[in-house]
Amino acid sequence: MDYKDTLLLPNTTFEMRANLYENEKKSFEKFSSFAYAQLRDKKAPKFILHDGPPYANGHLHIGHALNKILKDMINKTRYFLANNSISYTPGWDCHGLPIEQQVEIKLKDKNPSIKEIHDACTEHAKEFIGIQMKEFKDLGIIGDFDKPYLTMDFKFEANIYKTLLEVAKNGLLIQRSKPVYWSWAAKSALAEAEVEYEDKEDYSIFVAFKLNDDAKAKLKSLGANDSILNNARAVIWTTTPWTLPANKAIALNKDELYVLGENGLIVAKKRLEDLAEFNIKPVLEFKGDFLENTNALNPLNNNLSQFITGEHVLMDGGSGLVHTAPGHGEDDYYACLRYNIEVEMPVGDDGCYDENIKRLVPNKPELLGMHVFKANEVIIELLGESLLKCSKFIHSYPFCWRTHKPIIYRATKQFFIAMDKEFYNGMTLRELAQKSLDEVSFYPKAGRNRIGTMISNRPDWCISRQRSWGVPLAFFNDKSGNLIMDFELYEHLASIFEKEGVRVWWQKDIKDLLPANSKYKADELEKVTDILDVWFDSGSTFNAVLASGNYDIKTTQADMYLEGSDQHRGWFQSSLLLSVILNKQAPYKAVLTHGFTVDEKGRKMSKSLGNVIAPEQIAKNYGLEIFRLYITLCDYSTDVKLGESILKQTSEQYRKIRNTIRFLLANTSDLKAYNYNFSDLDKMILNKANNVFELYKKSFLEYDFAKGMNALCTFLSADLSGVYLDICKDSLYCDAKEDSKRTASITAMALILKKLLVLLAPVLTHTTNEACEHANKFILGDIKSIFDLEDFDFASKITPSKNDYEYLLKTRVKFYEQIDILKKDKIIKSTLELNLATNDEVILNYEEAADFYSLSKIEALNSNEALASFEIDNKTYKIIKSNLCKCPRCWKYLSLSEESLCPRCERVLK
Repeated sequence: MDYKDTLLLPNTTFEMRANLYENEKKSFEKFSSFAYAQLRDKKAPKFILHDGPPYANGHLHIGHALNKILKDMINKTRYFLANNSISYTPGWDCHGLPIEQQVEIKLKDKNPSIKEIHDACTEHAKEFIGIQMKEFKDLGIIGDFDKPYLTMDFKFEANIYKTLLEVAKNGLLIQRSKPVYWSWAAKSALAEAEVEYEDKEDYSIFVAFKLNDDAKAKLKSLGANDSILNNARAVIWTTTPWTLPANKAIALNKDELYVLGENGLIVAKKRLEDLAEFNIKPVLEFKGDFLENTNALNPLNNNLSQFITGEHVLMDGGSGLVHTAPGHGEDDYYACLRYNIEVEMPVGDDGCYDENIKRLVPNKPELLGMHVFKANEVIIELLGESLLKCSKFIHSYPFCWRTHKPIIYRATKQFFIAMDKEFYNGMTLRELAQKSLDEVSFYPKAGRNRIGTMISNRPDWCISRQRSWGVPLAFFNDKSGNLIMDFELYEHLASIFEKEGVRVWWQKDIKDLLPANSKYKADELEKVTDILDVWFDSGSTFNAVLASGNYDIKTTQADMYLEGSDQHRGWFQSSLLLSVILNKQAPYKAVLTHGFTVDEKGRKMSKSLGNVIAPEQIAKNYGLEIFRLYITLCDYSTDVKLGESILKQTSEQYRKIRNTIRFLLANTSDLKAYNYNFSDLDKMILNKANNVFELYKKSFLEYDFAKGMNALCTFLSADLSGVYLDICKDSLYCDAKEDSKRTASITAMALILKKLLVLLAPVLTHTTNEACEHANKFILGDIKSIFDLEDFDFASKITPSKNDYEYLLKTRVKFYEQIDILKKDKIIKSTLELNLATNDEVILNYEEAADFYSLSKIEALNSNEALASFEIDNKTYKIIKSNLCKCPRCWKYLSLSEESLCPRCERVLK
């Protein structure tokens, strides 16, 4: 007789083959119509993840995908596992140089008006917002895409401007001429966050400045003779020969000793050994401040170069005397400021020498209009005998992050936010920002020190840019160039911006921007034409998005900001500074950062290396669920390695998870009533599951996805599938349909399935939703999607087991080590052919022990000849052949003859 039809085999419509690429798209289309409203409208405490705006230019890359998928998983984690409703408004940064440059290229032959430039920039941004929005939706991201925030929307622009006014009202907006990072390629000042560092080859030169008579007289007072003094020269070192025309001073360290050599050269005493090639034999020494306020002579023009002191002068390189050009360096500027030394600036905004160079280097007219980087050789040649040494070296140098060209330090008149001016309870912005960080949680924790160090060391924030596509520093100067700070006037401007956008600042005459009956006369005013740094735009989004009430939330602080680790110096910092000014607190309660995506060898992805992996490539070849799963399995806080072998490995892990879900669905499909009369085996797996589920939930709520997901995957593979489900197959397939043992096991599986779907929903949203569609309605209820599924108290359904699961598992592992040998030697084909004889009371007293090892019988230790044996904790275990026959239905060796059924199967069929 064929007993196959008498078995209760599993049944499900949930396919083993996922076909993710096609099926994900269908899921995402469904979700986009209802999911965000469901997340937002849940009657529960609100979780606000404020979106850092990507730039509206170009297609998305894999880094964008990593960022947005992390945000999506965290939102869903809070929704499914923390019982939160969700506020998530995607946004876009729309202003700035890259768009303006693209537009200038398109319109270069048309001599466009400012209006035409603005219109073209707007259209360019709109085009890529549309492209990127579709690409984000294709990633399955859930958010308020019907009402995103755009920094170029009129109300948004007005809010950015209002934030600027609040900075001014707090007394922190200052205007001064000061050296700043200057991109000659973009013809604009840069903020610190817009600077990257790359290797660059530069000159290293030592130059001798002859001493002026006042400095010689000082040295003569120490006993220097005239023959040495006549040749006395201060040795400076620089890597920027092109800045020598603007030299105004030579800085020394007041606490260090300096020497005058027989050959007249002056260097720091600590630098003598490294400068042995100059053959300096000291004849006298003096402290660094001895020559203070005397002068040397610039060899390019014989202009006075004043000796000053500065704490920035170090002894780890150079000569210990620092060439100082206050227009070309931050330290130089502040050092000269103490001595009221004026700034000299012979360089134009294009990085070329302007008319001032003719005065500073009168004997070289061809320097006029020459780019400073090309002028190094000319300057070096002009130095003549004053050049003591010239060489080249490679060093890390600041580059403009948008144009990828090396930048210069250049003094210009700019607007700054003052970091060290007292403005609140006797505290400076720097101090209050540092204090505010103490209230913020950082993931990883090292983020606090990183941004804290940056805040401690950062200079004043230069917020002005010399461009037109952005929010203007909409202030007026009087005819004398004095800034007018009238907030009533500027609030009127803000109301105009809110209705018509900030572009009217350029497009309307001054008279049309003044309020009715204004006390100002239009012809006596001039507009400030600078725009705001785009980091100010994005940094003020907490005010324009969270606090304005224009979106689906109204608050001053988000629960989380989440971006790449580079944003410690960018968006996290600009947002922090502006929020501290306006609200005296950080704009975020927590900051989470992720690393960059690199290839499997740790190399940066680039087209030239051919190692770029696009999001759509992953979606098509593997499915986005695979990428989402991988993000949770790796340490995303560092660089995330990605490649074909990694994705294939993750696909295999996904297949195991999917097959486990499929098995659970198939074996719970006929459950109609719960039976909580669990066997000890059920209790053991439920308790193990509960421990893992709790660890998973705790880890996910702490955003340590890898810890939780790796524990869950190990449990699903090793414990649930590898042990419990494998053991249960006999009862599931061969016991009577309503057998208490069988229905209790199915109940345990149903509980695990329901909890598993909730836990996996934040990561494998499509797969869990698909599982819901194929699940037994009795278990999940009449839900429409995974978003209707709620977390439940899994632990309340279970009680402790009598046996120690880990101990039993240890014996099972040893047992199967022997089984592998017996099968390899072709002594047995199945464990069901065997009995296990032992003196282990735990095993002998465990009713389900035979099932636990998937053999036919457990018996007391005897003298029968064993096929194999092993020992654990001084207990002996013998593997012996069964002396009974194979049941033709369940295949256990419990039948009295080859044709007869075992007692269990006979009872079931009757």
